[in-house]
Amino acid sequence: NKREDGYHELASMFQAISLHDDLLFHVLPADAEEDQLECEDPNVPLDRSNLVLKAIDVFRKRTGRTEKFIVKLKKRVPVQAGLGGGSANAATALWGVNQLCGKIATNEELADYGAEIGSDISFFFSLGTAYCTGRGEILENVSELMPTSLYIIKPKEGLSTGAVFKNLDIASIEDRDPLKLKETLEQESIYTAEFVNDLEAPSFKLCPKLADIKQACQEAGFKVVLMSGSGTSFFCLGEPYRDFVEIFEDRMKELFDVDIYQARFLNRKDGDHWYLQS
Repeated sequence: NKREDGYHELASMFQAISLHDDLLFHVLPADAEEDQLECEDPNVPLDRSNLVLKAIDVFRKRTGRTEKFIVKLKKRVPVQAGLGGGSANAATALWGVNQLCGKIATNEELADYGAEIGSDISFFFSLGTAYCTGRGEILENVSELMPTSLYIIKPKEGLSTGAVFKNLDIASIEDRDPLKLKETLEQESIYTAEFVNDLEAPSFKLCPKLADIKQACQEAGFKVVLMSGSGTSFFCLGEPYRDFVEIFEDRMKELFDVDIYQARFLNRKDGDHWYLQS
């Protein structure tokens, strides 16, 4: 449902994964007039529209700190993929500058700062697996999911989140209780859970090729195939059929011109640690 503030009421399972960007932070000299953001990817805006710089602005506003920072960003997460790459970087910026300022804000306060910038930024201050409601900013930690093979399939086409929600038919959304998914993940298996993404239908309407990609992944034998967020990437859990293992990636790239990433689930130990590769 759409709220009075213009956002839709959401109920979603979020999971952090190992596909990531790199961010390196330094405090600039005291006479620095503004923050600096460096990135070699020409598709990344380096002005104040970037969520990283917005996050630093909010941190200063909420804490009263005055330091300026230089941030070096190396992009790996594809854009317009529904993977939350920009939101993850904003959360990391909040975490990083807070560390450089002596950990003056708590984990809960940083999550609150994130909610001021974007709906799903707060998620990254969970422990990595969370049930999110509201507009995405209200989070409840969930037990870590069982390890499994994870493939991310990303076509070259991208869709804006706004366009996808604009084409969402509220009357046609699934009536299954999202809490049932949460309970299944906690009590049974990731493979027995009934995954649903109500944003698939409007995304497929805007980009029919997406439906063909999903079908091809299902026919390859993955246990779970679902679009991530508002797309256009898909996550596939498990492995393809034995006959497809050697040819799956080449075939998908040939048929649909996609990028394929292998990743894994990622969780934090506690609120005092950020996400680390192991």
